[in-house]
Amino acid sequence: MNSAGDVLDLISRGAAGTRADLARHTGMARSTVAQRVDALIEYGLVEEATEPGESTGGRPPRVLRLNTELNCVLGVDLGATHCRVALMDIGGALLATREDPLLITRGPEPVLEHIDARMHELLAEVRRPIETVKAIGIGVPGPVEFATGRPVNPPIMPGWHEYPIPEFFTDRYDVEVLVDNDVNVLALGERRFAYPEAPHLLFVKVGTGIGCGIIAGGRLHRGSQGSAGDIGHIRVPGADDALCRCGNTGCLEAVAGGTALAERLTAAGVPARTGRDVVELVNQGDPLALRMVRDGGRVIGDVLAGLVNFFNPEAIVVGGVMAEVHEPLLAGVREVIYQRSLPLATHRLAVVPSRSGDEGGALGAGRLAIDHVLAPDLINRALARRPGAPPSPRPSTAAR
Repeated sequence: MNSAGDVLDLISRGAAGTRADLARHTGMARSTVAQRVDALIEYGLVEEATEPGESTGGRPPRVLRLNTELNCVLGVDLGATHCRVALMDIGGALLATREDPLLITRGPEPVLEHIDARMHELLAEVRRPIETVKAIGIGVPGPVEFATGRPVNPPIMPGWHEYPIPEFFTDRYDVEVLVDNDVNVLALGERRFAYPEAPHLLFVKVGTGIGCGIIAGGRLHRGSQGSAGDIGHIRVPGADDALCRCGNTGCLEAVAGGTALAERLTAAGVPARTGRDVVELVNQGDPLALRMVRDGGRVIGDVLAGLVNFFNPEAIVVGGVMAEVHEPLLAGVREVIYQRSLPLATHRLAVVPSRSGDEGGALGAGRLAIDHVLAPDLINRALARRPGAPPSPRPSTAAR
């Protein structure tokens, strides 16, 4: 722990607030600490506060902190029918936000142009130039190859297949762009802003489709190509007559997703087009809608019970439009999980509704961008490319 990136990590986490703190944490000589800190200050990510810190005798130390005035990020949550944009500083503080109705089916250029325009409006609102935006995080409602930021055969995003979303912005601005599926950024938002005490967490979004974001050891787990957590296409036994939009039959979302429940209600004589209609029927006390939502929760719980035995999370957080009627939905989910999962796996398991609210996706996308900007390896590589940069520290004997 002796690189400039490691020093930045300690400062950003609040683990060290002065040069003396850094020397104690890292064991580095004060001259080496000064070299690392000065490089971060010159790079613009760290500043020394003008107000002195608490003195322990002698001259008061100057407090080190992230330079939030010169560095911010944009978090974008794209849904099937909405766009939420959040401007945040690199400390995670929300500076400004905007939500608009926007159809993802309009296609990449109109949607991304909309995001671009909103970014400039929010920057003008807080009086910051475009140069302060260091990264943009975007969550989209479909599968994404995370390494390239390109959607891959997204079923509700016609025209978006393999569209180079990052390049739309990087061709215009000196900015990093990270694109992930919406469930992953929701999981990040929930973990960072609502359940920081749960390093092993499953975020389950129940809307038109059903997906799962996986937080393992405090980090988002995507799998090798970015498709980890796609539980909506796990086969449900005995549901072979349920045709899924993926082309298979018996998928979880074709049985318990919002659209599937709406279709079954309509067939039973209770008109409903979407998951939102189902929610409204439940809120009106419709007994058939209540029963179907609880039954849907049981089907979801059956799939999650296997995940609980396999992954052993501390919390399962349920979000999405269907989670707005979380009492009957979560009752069905809990019933089956606690019946079918191992007692040790459920001993301290919490199955709870989302706490992050409507802004969870945009905040999670912003957090994705912040984590990238502050990543120690990225900082070390950037500083090594600067003219006159000192040589990178050699690994210790123990590490070799």
